[in-house]
Amino acid sequence: MPELKPAFKRILLKLSGEALMGDGGLSIDPAFVEAVALEIKSITTLGVQVGIVIGGGNIFRGLSASARGMDRVQADYMGMLATVMNGLALQDFLERHGVFTRLQTAIRMEQIAEPFIRRRAVRHLEKGRVVIFSAGTSNPYFTTDTAASLRAIEIQADAIFKGTKVDGVYDADPMTNKDAKKFDTLTHQDVIQRGLRVMDITAVTLCMENHLPIIVFNVKKPGNLKRVVLGEKLGTTVTSHG
Repeated sequence: MPELKPAFKRILLKLSGEALMGDGGLSIDPAFVEAVALEIKSITTLGVQVGIVIGGGNIFRGLSASARGMDRVQADYMGMLATVMNGLALQDFLERHGVFTRLQTAIRMEQIAEPFIRRRAVRHLEKGRVVIFSAGTSNPYFTTDTAASLRAIEIQADAIFKGTKVDGVYDADPMTNKDAKKFDTLTHQDVIQRGLRVMDITAVTLCMENHLPIIVFNVKKPGNLKRVVLGEKLGTTVTSHG
């Protein structure tokens, strides 16, 4: 049987916090987190170096709380702590399946995680450890999309893999509009000009300025992560040149 050769050496996987809820309504669905952990393990066995950023919207969303009258800065810090909780959950399931990991936080909390240090993170990746980056950028007013773009650039990832519940980027919400059109390829500029909900504008601009591709795919379909890593054209690819 021919050896499988990944198309990417190092990736940054961006997962929304809502993705960890699964279909059972729990804030963190253990069955789904385990499924994601197994998907990640399947690509580490190919030699792919994996960094991960997870949102915290399944537990607490700072922007929503701010809209209901809470101080935005306080709400954003609470959202950052929610991403640490998600990171701990994913770390637990990865290590149960024999995947060596490191959880790094942008806010120092040494009892449960390492502080984010770029050179240390890169060294962990080189040693085959999965590095989970949590607590956003440590700054309020910045989303985990922006944190994912920033960390991907810092670790010199080949691409951002954005795992969602739909199979790519559409010109309308495919959940409510049956006529929504899916894009196979886009440029970063297309995303900004059309106002497409791939990542927030700050995150997309960072990717554009650093020529970092974004691949949007359905992470809930078993095997999709591995298929994209192996170079199969799934979902939507956003690049500087389309």
